[in-house]
Amino acid sequence: MNRNKLLTLLICPVWMVLACGMLHAQNVVTDWTAIESTTIVKNAGNPPAAAGVYFAYAAIASYDAVNAIDHRFRPIYYFGRAWGRASAEAAAVAAAHRVLVNYFPGQQMALDHDVIVSLAGIHASLDAKAAGVLVGEAAAAALIAARTGDGVAASVTYTPGSGPGAWVPTPPGFLPPATPWLGQMRPFTMRSSSQFLPGGPTPLSSSAWERDYSITRVLGASDSTVRTPKQTEIGIFWTENTAQQYARMFTNLTSQHQLNLLDTSRFMAILWTGFADAGIGCFNAKYHYGFWRPVTAIPAGGGNPDLTADPAWLPLGTTPNHPEYPAAHACLTSAVSHLIAGYFGTSKVHMVVDSLAFKDGPHTHSFDDTSDFLDEVFWARIYAGFHFYHSLVDGRELGQKVAAQVESRYFRSAVDR
Repeated sequence: MNRNKLLTLLICPVWMVLACGMLHAQNVVTDWTAIESTTIVKNAGNPPAAAGVYFAYAAIASYDAVNAIDHRFRPIYYFGRAWGRASAEAAAVAAAHRVLVNYFPGQQMALDHDVIVSLAGIHASLDAKAAGVLVGEAAAAALIAARTGDGVAASVTYTPGSGPGAWVPTPPGFLPPATPWLGQMRPFTMRSSSQFLPGGPTPLSSSAWERDYSITRVLGASDSTVRTPKQTEIGIFWTENTAQQYARMFTNLTSQHQLNLLDTSRFMAILWTGFADAGIGCFNAKYHYGFWRPVTAIPAGGGNPDLTADPAWLPLGTTPNHPEYPAAHACLTSAVSHLIAGYFGTSKVHMVVDSLAFKDGPHTHSFDDTSDFLDEVFWARIYAGFHFYHSLVDGRELGQKVAAQVESRYFRSAVDR
């Protein structure tokens, strides 16, 4: 859908909106966060860390579009300024729509339907909507131009190693390595994808490795007799696609704190940018070190004669198809948890997270501190049998470094020099 056609949809009659069904959420930014989740994860099938890149594209474009009208914060890619009474809602909608159509052209028909419904539901004059659409289109164009050639979804190959410590495809699917391009693409806020490269896995001959191996062997086994029922539930809870799960959590937070349109767009852009860069840095390290997963290491005895091999060992969950070190969920969740605390100025933030990973319906967990949220995710990856302790520690540190850099240098007040 080109810009002129999009503008003509501003006169969409009321009966069409009623027939399509109105979107209901905190505001159009959260409406489009749900649409992005459907587009990026449900329909396109992107895994968590890679999905974060596309969420960041849409969130930054919407933030830049709304900010071009409000002018309170520093832009990221679009430095234009809208004058008059341009609708910020229409700007946010048009920006997100244009970005998604650019990266997912096969879904344009559904996205065009969504933009019709969104624009028709905005309470503003036709002139204000038209002006907002122009701003949103310009912000999206600026992002697309700036990110051209950044390496997203590029053809990057990875050849697994061999022998003790080397990652190889894992059961049950023995799938090829996922998204090796992610660790090579140009980040949003880091100097390079390797800026925060961690020190590497623990040596297989070390006592630290023996400790980590034993913890996961005992707590992460599918038939563990040591893991409690509560720990088992926690392990499964966090196996839903992280980007999909966090899209809902971010929306819950904006609703809980009654953020207005500009604050919502900025909040989403901060979180998705940190999420994306934590994923880029994490996958750079994953494919740099290529460390084996517990499902490979434990049946083989961990490459250490002092350890007990367990040939029949299987993890509680299905192991993701990429190297173990560092733990991606720790990277992503650490960045998110620190950015949430930074945005609200305290770690004492009430958070409600639901999970669709269970056969008996959604489960919900609540937290009153971002550190508790991060701690549960940390141990969940051991309970699920996916990771070793040291990998989670280093992933947590990488995410914290990404968050600190996003906080200190980006999305700042326009008068903060």
